[in-house]
Amino acid sequence: MAAARPALGRVLPGSSMLFLCDMQEKFRHVVYFRQIVSVAARMLKVARLLSVPTVLTEQYPQGLGPTVPELGAQGLQPYSKTCFSMVPAVQQELDARPQLRSVLLCGVETQACILQTALDLLDRGLQVHVVVDACTSRSQVDRLVALSRLRQSGAFLSTSEGLIFQLVGDATHPQFKEIQKLVKEPSPDSGLLGLFQDQNPLFR
Repeated sequence: MAAARPALGRVLPGSSMLFLCDMQEKFRHVVYFRQIVSVAARMLKVARLLSVPTVLTEQYPQGLGPTVPELGAQGLQPYSKTCFSMVPAVQQELDARPQLRSVLLCGVETQACILQTALDLLDRGLQVHVVVDACTSRSQVDRLVALSRLRQSGAFLSTSEGLIFQLVGDATHPQFKEIQKLVKEPSPDSGLLGLFQDQNPLFR
């Protein structure tokens, strides 16, 4: 019998969701927060253009404040949570989409809410794409090791631009020109080159 084919990590608008995790006022001090919010905002604009469903969470908003306005998520109703994983808070959204195959994950912090959300989603049999230029941590050591851990557990590490082009699929797509405007400027530097340079042994 032939071996099972490994998941390729294809991303299609009709079977994907965008998860925006805890980009709140009290996290502004987190390293590269401004840059990753900028990238997450671009992902949200693309999701809206391509009708990709999006969910937004806030971790204990009474203490950590609301979602930062520059994310551009004013039209989304945030799900309040205390659990580090997003999954319990958005369970109904997941259950309502039997066609769901892939989740694109952005936010903070990589070693806590992003990691635990990804593990819960993987446990449900979903493919998880961590948008590496839209996730960060207070400690860059935590960020680095969490990305390695996510990869070990079966999540895909992807850049925002790579995922955007997968979603749009074809230059003849009716929304391509609008999306092309969004990706014309490269993503801001969020310190990833420093994490991946010199053949980092965690990513071999």
